[in-house]
Amino acid sequence: MLLRYLTVGSLLLVAARGAAAQSAADHIALGDSAHAALKPVEALAHYKEAIAADSTDYAALWRAAREAVDLGEFEPNRQKQHEYYLEGQGYAKRAVAADSADAEGHFALARALGRVALTLGAKERVRYAKEIRHEAQEALKYDSLHAGALHVLGLWNAEIMRLSGLSRFFAKAFLGAGVFNEASWDSAVYYMEKSVKADPKRLIHHLDLGRVYRDRDQSGDREKAREQLEMVVNGEVTEYNDQFYKKQAEAEIAKLKS
Repeated sequence: MLLRYLTVGSLLLVAARGAAAQSAADHIALGDSAHAALKPVEALAHYKEAIAADSTDYAALWRAAREAVDLGEFEPNRQKQHEYYLEGQGYAKRAVAADSADAEGHFALARALGRVALTLGAKERVRYAKEIRHEAQEALKYDSLHAGALHVLGLWNAEIMRLSGLSRFFAKAFLGAGVFNEASWDSAVYYMEKSVKADPKRLIHHLDLGRVYRDRDQSGDREKAREQLEMVVNGEVTEYNDQFYKKQAEAEIAKLKS
């Protein structure tokens, strides 16, 4: 009799473990469906459920980081925006800890760190610069054509070049002359063009490439900027924030015309 109860108990334990594992997979699948349907709040909730079932689930962690950063990008409440970015940063760090040999976790962390940095003053941003660059380079080590990581490196170069006066002096002192001097508008264009080529359907790549052309401001760059921005305006919405990118592109085009 005791043996029978032990056997039944063992079977129930195995079934419970199997259900938990399946629950994590199910929630990731549901999160992916919500993401594709442009529902980041719902997607994030499912990824959190997956993480609750398995706290080291790499796929759930980097996806949760992605959704949190997406939600923060155009959140009007600055405090809530900062909280979303920190949440994304936390999930991304856990993803890298769970699997450091895959591009997505490193990219998610580079992106989250970059968004946190953009909420800070110029001097504080520089303090994040080394880690952002490192994580983007780590992502490219595992996927040399990762469009998101290429994008991050393009923005890294652009943000360094956009610094002025005392901020540039501080950046050079903090980063070191070697790293600082590697930044250039040409490098910003190089990485952004590669990100567009790697994933031409993503509107954000075209938007930021247009901005880089605008700010580099060499011969022909304004026309190139306009072309990229028009691609955003006329492009297909495939991600939640694309609706906002389109409005930003329209505003940028109006500035170019004026």
